[in-house]
Amino acid sequence: MFLGIQPGFAQWSAQNHAERFEQLGTMLRSPNVYRTASGAPGHMYWQQKADHEISVELNDDNQSIKGWQKVTYYNNSPDPLKYLWIQLDQNERAKDSNTPKTAESSINPRMNLRQLENILWHDLDLGYKIHSVKDMTGKDIPVTINHTMMRVDLPQPLLPGQKTEFTVDWSFNIHDRMSFIGGRPGYEYFPNDGNYLYTMAEWFPRMAVYSDFEGWQNKQFAGRGEFALTFGDYKVKITVPADHMVGATGVLQNPQEVLSPTELQRWETAKKTYDKPVIIRTQAEAEKLEKAKSKDKKTWVFHAENVRDFAWTSSRKFIWDAMAVKQGGKDVMAMSYYAKEANPLWEQYSTRVVAHTIKSYAAKTFDYPYPTAISVEATNGMEYPMICFNYGRPDADGTYSDAIKYGMISVIIHEVGHNFFPMIVNSDERQWTWMDEGLNTFMQYMAEQEWDRNYPSRRGPAHKIVPYMRSEKNTLEPIMTNSENIIQFGPNAYAKPATALVILRETIMGRELFDYAFKEYAQRWMFKHPTPEDFFRTMEDASAVDLDWFWRGWFFGTEPVDIALETVNWYKMDNRTPAEKKADEKKAFEREEDYISKTFNQKDVPQTVVETDPATRDFYNSYNPFTLTPEDEKAYNDFMARLSPKEKELLNSGLNFYELKFKNLGGLVMPLIIQLNYVDGTSEVERIPAEIWRYDEWEVSKVFAKKKEVKSVLLDPYRETADIDESNNHWPQQYVPSRFEMFKGAGGVRGAASGDNPMKRAKSKK
Repeated sequence: MFLGIQPGFAQWSAQNHAERFEQLGTMLRSPNVYRTASGAPGHMYWQQKADHEISVELNDDNQSIKGWQKVTYYNNSPDPLKYLWIQLDQNERAKDSNTPKTAESSINPRMNLRQLENILWHDLDLGYKIHSVKDMTGKDIPVTINHTMMRVDLPQPLLPGQKTEFTVDWSFNIHDRMSFIGGRPGYEYFPNDGNYLYTMAEWFPRMAVYSDFEGWQNKQFAGRGEFALTFGDYKVKITVPADHMVGATGVLQNPQEVLSPTELQRWETAKKTYDKPVIIRTQAEAEKLEKAKSKDKKTWVFHAENVRDFAWTSSRKFIWDAMAVKQGGKDVMAMSYYAKEANPLWEQYSTRVVAHTIKSYAAKTFDYPYPTAISVEATNGMEYPMICFNYGRPDADGTYSDAIKYGMISVIIHEVGHNFFPMIVNSDERQWTWMDEGLNTFMQYMAEQEWDRNYPSRRGPAHKIVPYMRSEKNTLEPIMTNSENIIQFGPNAYAKPATALVILRETIMGRELFDYAFKEYAQRWMFKHPTPEDFFRTMEDASAVDLDWFWRGWFFGTEPVDIALETVNWYKMDNRTPAEKKADEKKAFEREEDYISKTFNQKDVPQTVVETDPATRDFYNSYNPFTLTPEDEKAYNDFMARLSPKEKELLNSGLNFYELKFKNLGGLVMPLIIQLNYVDGTSEVERIPAEIWRYDEWEVSKVFAKKKEVKSVLLDPYRETADIDESNNHWPQQYVPSRFEMFKGAGGVRGAASGDNPMKRAKSKK
């Protein structure tokens, strides 16, 4: 009488189960006194510090700089250090650089000049000239330069708790970053007015990181893998032409000496203005300076505390605006520097986007701790503490498409957001690009959606990563792969980890648990050097959600999500009386007999024993299988007497039982999000955690008891699991057209984050 539904185990597949649900175990570094099993810094955590005093002068006539710096290096580790390692990133662009040597090249039937230049490289005099490295008595310190790394051999080991001081005298020729050499820093030349715009980054010899988990991070800089750097305090003097405007990491110490009285007054006004930017140097003033080209010099002095790097920009072309942003009981100055070529777009949006980004990121991590946040228009995208260089230039007539506008906003959000990851939560970009780019792209997506509910975000939504997850296996690497070894760099290091975190927040953990754990990670590792283990462990420690299966699949694997809804079986409990059951069986038999007689000629139907043997025929004529017997009545009454009132209620509930069977075709286990569409036009969504796959990773079934009758079933209705084949997500089976998006090219932008709305292309002048 009762449909047999048992809570027992599914049949295990022939292959071993639970591989995807094994704990990561030895795949992660063991916890220790420096990094705990909870993901927090240990009671003996340490990190080094490097303070800098730098004097640098820009030569606007021959595009070169020369500098002198004093480094005070503190050994907070438990290890004696015989030598120190310093990064010489400018050498990556030298004519003997290994970067072009290790890049593949080939000849095609049609090649442009840029392609040939990449093959030929260049013979320009680029890269550092290290004139001297001396101790504080003026004595030379032996050094060894290995491409982009310089080893400083100390006269005696630097013991734990000690510090050492030394000076470096250096210079280099600045390269044209708009040429095929490219890169983040350099200059852009404007032939219409004969001026230069300098973005000075990776410009001084920088201390490499010495850490508890890696020792010296002295992997060579090849152009892609970014930087692991040491925190410290900076005092920097920058000498430039007197009519240049300079923006930099830190706080300007001598505004009275370098700003005009009018600019100084506007600057003071901007410090008290919170609703809109105040223009401190106007476009008209900048255009006037473009023509004069002063031969005098001014020195700008900046101080920055507890930063891992220092960058600056300089040009007489700059327009400058600023506004104040409240953060944790103090004011932060959001600012933008841009040439007239960037208007009107930048004047309208840039500084407002900077302010929005600070507020959005701070709400999910920690109050922005630095005094300034600067966005510079420099036709690219790259980040440094308190300053970043961004894309987004209108056409020459001042008009721009939505693609350019959203591209600019996205890149500014992304690059300003890097102040949080990795400028403050200071992961090793050289080793784990995803720890800054992926986390930051995830934060960028949320900031974009807060800026505009209909924002055309390129990365973040699960369905956006599907084309990458469908890629050929030989073009895929795990997210945990070193940055220099990744084929599809943008999807792997930016988009996939960002998508994974969106799925983790929205589908697996829920916003409340995720947001608490993510904020805990950010606050634990402010101004410290976290590793992937610290992130993975903190997210679990602060949420009580076992996520090893998720890290294993999304970060250590390359399998895609492809879960198929194989079958749907419909059952109802049999609550009929014996009389009702016999009557139904008789009707079914008669329908079958009627079908046979109408389908076949009588002569075609073979005679049975009943028809040919008189004795057997007489027996069956006297037996009617549809006759209700006393035994049937007694068995039914006995069964009903044994049922409790609750069991009788269930028996007569009229519930519909739907048995759904799923197959894991892609390999990556995920939750099952199931939409049941009812005959009455309503629908309901059931969410089954991914752990349903733990006993059989390839095929599972799930039964749902529903009062309503189901008309159709849809798997992953909101497209939130990155399923690469949606054609097998329906019951009954439906034709699902392939999806594509219309787009129109809008110019290049660093893989960081250009935004693009493919359906909005009309130019506007706003």
